[in-house]
Amino acid sequence: MAKSLVEMTAEIVQAQISTQDMSSDDIKAALNDTFLVLKGLQESEVSGQAPERQQTKPAMSPAKSIQKNKVVCLECGESFKMLSPKHLASHGLTPKEYRKKHGFSLRQPLCAKSLSESRSRSGKRRGLPENLRKAIAARSKKKKK
Repeated sequence: MAKSLVEMTAEIVQAQISTQDMSSDDIKAALNDTFLVLKGLQESEVSGQAPERQQTKPAMSPAKSIQKNKVVCLECGESFKMLSPKHLASHGLTPKEYRKKHGFSLRQPLCAKSLSESRSRSGKRRGLPENLRKAIAARSKKKKK
């Protein structure tokens, strides 16, 4: 026996709730949005027409997606320490395309702020800034010749 749209909607939203914290308003919105999408897919399947492609809105505002201990993927709403190229590829995007699509600077790290800060501290302990200065000085000497 085939599941009803309501049953499928409930299962999908229940899976979302298990992976992220959602308020009751978020749950209501997710139920409504999911049901409408499933209903539209069902109608297009019955009519034999391709479903209309809608511009998906981000899971949250880009400014709020990069947080202290997590980064939220604006495509699917999942939380990570770092948005890997592999995850972005599952959405058909490269890191560069993701940054452009959501208005990030091309130099913006796609990782949690705490991870970025710890990498910076680690690099400074290893002396990378000093090595970088040496490399820049060597490059400028070559240009002068």
